[in-house]
Amino acid sequence: MTLTVCTSLLILFLVNSSWTRTVRQVYDELDPEHWSHYTSECPRECFCPPSFPNALYCDNKGLKEIPAIPARIWYLYLQNNLIETISKKSFVNATHLRWINLNKNKITNSGIESGVLSKLKRLLYLFLEDNELEEVPAPLPVGLEQLRLARNRISRIPAGAFSNLENLTMLDLHQNSLLDSALQSDTFQGLNNLMQLNIAKNSLKKMPLSIPANTLQLFLDNNSIEVIPENYFSAIPKVTFLRLNYNKLSDDGIPPNGFNVSSILDLQLSHNQLTKIPPINAHLEHLHLDHNRIKSVNGTQICPVSIAIAEDHGFCGNIPRLRYLRLDGNEIQPPIPLDVMICFRLLQAVVI
Repeated sequence: MTLTVCTSLLILFLVNSSWTRTVRQVYDELDPEHWSHYTSECPRECFCPPSFPNALYCDNKGLKEIPAIPARIWYLYLQNNLIETISKKSFVNATHLRWINLNKNKITNSGIESGVLSKLKRLLYLFLEDNELEEVPAPLPVGLEQLRLARNRISRIPAGAFSNLENLTMLDLHQNSLLDSALQSDTFQGLNNLMQLNIAKNSLKKMPLSIPANTLQLFLDNNSIEVIPENYFSAIPKVTFLRLNYNKLSDDGIPPNGFNVSSILDLQLSHNQLTKIPPINAHLEHLHLDHNRIKSVNGTQICPVSIAIAEDHGFCGNIPRLRYLRLDGNEIQPPIPLDVMICFRLLQAVVI
């Protein structure tokens, strides 16, 4: 049991580390005589902190185009401007860029000069949220690790857009206009190291095809998904966090063992149309079922092991590991049945 908890925490640590890798490196203290050099090289619209010479801050400046980026820059902040285009002339000398934040601008696909992004060979993080993109920009830098495209107007993903992005660990496409037809069987081909895929708040009616096998976190909230295909999760055997809140799942749309998957630790099915708790695996730790149509809870039926085994306090094998259960917003009346508590002996919180 202790080993399992440690394993869960390790997964969380690794994933969070990949999301929040610090952009500030350790630099030698700059000699004041070099400050004037950095200042003269700095675009007049931007700020170049002497203590962080590899960063360029051009955010919140009302810019309509990207200035010429100095060669020394690794981290480029251009969010909250009025930028409509990304052109090669801005990046002629910027061969060391690792991080670009272009969130909250007015960038369209036609405004991105052909090949400008793919030439940024060292780029690891690209943020293009809250723009006016209608399709995933391509081609992209092959070394990219994070691609954030949330809150655009994306309805199309060009063929092969992700095929060379073997290092990508996080792809965020939430709150766009993707239909089922936009996600073909080969759409995510090549994303061999993807850990998080976010397609929440789109217009999907089906579970997406061919999710990369190494995906740990799959977010599909706020779509119109009605059915989980039989053995769907066997193709993504490492999936740990699954969010399907605010969909149209009913009891008939879930196979008998649809969510009985040993890798899933956190399962969120809030705001659907379920009338009963679907079968779960003994490894599951967090279960969100609030705001469905569930009227009662039968511990004998939902327990992943037999109640007789669960009652045996000397048994330390594969006991259910559920620690958090949310059932509020249903038609269930307290108290929680005793057999539920007998089965899930590790429960720390029940919301009803």
